[in-house]
Amino acid sequence: MENIRSQLEEKQVAIYFAAVVIAAITALLIPGTTAAESAINPALAFMLFVTFLQVPLVKLGQALKQLRFMAALLIANFIVIPLLVFALVGFFLEDTMLRLGVMLVLLAPCIDYVVTFAHLGRADARLLLAATPILLIAQMLMLPLYLRLMLGAEVANYIEVAPFIHAFTWLIAVPLFLAAIMQLFAKRSATGTSISNYLGLAPVPATALVLIIVIISVLPQLGTALTSVQQVLPLYVAYAVLAPLCGWWIARKAGLEAASSRAIAFSSATRNSLVILPLALAIPGAIPVLPAIIVAQTLVELISELVYVRVIARWGQK
Repeated sequence: MENIRSQLEEKQVAIYFAAVVIAAITALLIPGTTAAESAINPALAFMLFVTFLQVPLVKLGQALKQLRFMAALLIANFIVIPLLVFALVGFFLEDTMLRLGVMLVLLAPCIDYVVTFAHLGRADARLLLAATPILLIAQMLMLPLYLRLMLGAEVANYIEVAPFIHAFTWLIAVPLFLAAIMQLFAKRSATGTSISNYLGLAPVPATALVLIIVIISVLPQLGTALTSVQQVLPLYVAYAVLAPLCGWWIARKAGLEAASSRAIAFSSATRNSLVILPLALAIPGAIPVLPAIIVAQTLVELISELVYVRVIARWGQK
């Protein structure tokens, strides 16, 4: 079973791109696929549950002991990266909805497949894995503050509190709570361990399923969102180049060794796009623009990861 999981993780980029192609062909050949929109939230809830199940919530204390690494990780993701995002958004974008969507996706550090890519890129993936609960908690606390700082009073025109809280509760808080319960069950029961092991195979297929459903839902409406996607693509490319350099610089300034520094570079570059998607969908008038620009960021990022696992792996070599 562990071998299957390893194979899925190592081939996840190919799986995700295959999912995108399948979804695109389906949306073009089968009319009325916008009805798939109703399946987005259930698919997201399951994907987030199995994703959170891989986050070692019981190891939260262990991550807190790595003080220098944690300090550099938090400074990179919640001070330096927001400054970079604010600069890029201010330079590239004028439309408030686009600014909101890009900020949602670029201000949230990844908590799932970044660990796999970090491992492939010769980074200290164990440190990054232990830190994922802190990254998840911190981004949920900091996102509202960042949006308020960048958008000011305008943010109230786009985010209605009730649907946002509903999305956060049922698509993030509840899956996170169930994942924590499952982890405790697995720790105390052989049956729980077995169930958890089987669910451990699900994150990559579940993520591929979400990509398929979102693209099938959005593609028929993409005509109205295509201009928006074209506007954000240069920003995503600039971010993909600059973010890992920022993370590496902070880590080296903190005196971390090469493998730990690579982990922070990967974390700085890799975003939590599909975890943030349910919050974006709770914004009135989000479809099709916000799902389209979030999926666009995912595709740019997956291509970038193929470069990172070769380039970042060489950083710090003597």
